[in-house]
Amino acid sequence: MLAFAELYATACARKGGASAVEASLPKALAGDALQAIPDARFLSQMSRRIFRAGLRHAMVDKKWPAFEEAFQRFDPHYCAMLSDESIDKLLADTRLIRHLAKIKSVRHNAQWMLWQARESGRSFASFVAQWPVDDIVGLWGQLRKQGSQLGGISGAYFLRMMGKDTFLLTRDVVAVLKRYAVIEKEPKSMRDFKR
Repeated sequence: MLAFAELYATACARKGGASAVEASLPKALAGDALQAIPDARFLSQMSRRIFRAGLRHAMVDKKWPAFEEAFQRFDPHYCAMLSDESIDKLLADTRLIRHLAKIKSVRHNAQWMLWQARESGRSFASFVAQWPVDDIVGLWGQLRKQGSQLGGISGAYFLRMMGKDTFLLTRDVVAVLKRYAVIEKEPKSMRDFKR
């Protein structure tokens, strides 16, 4: 495997220099800062990531104020109680992206967040913030298994959006891992993610 200095030099050469690379790096939040984020913001960003999957992010972001309004600013208690009739009304709202499985995922994920907060005796934000960084793939697994529409790399991208320290399996990362025989193909399973 290449030394980090060599990987960094390659990134600088391809991405426009060290300042461009440094500016593009994520800013992970400290545990206290992450825990201070209201669960409604976690649900909003989780939902935004889900709706972005397979679509142009700019288009989803442009519509997001309407989503905030329609889902009552993503209050987990409100979203967890959405009836099937309410979901039908959301599907008819032309301001939104009308995708049944993704709209239903808001209700499911709100219910899971509330359950997780009750089980742990703390907020969902605390659950995420206190998850050990050296087992970040385990947190991906929890998002994939307990959440809705958070499989593949969506869970990792959501965590990155929130400021949780995580890596991403971008095309470039996957190409390097394949080149050095860490993996044989694009990771899809938890076993592959852990490798």
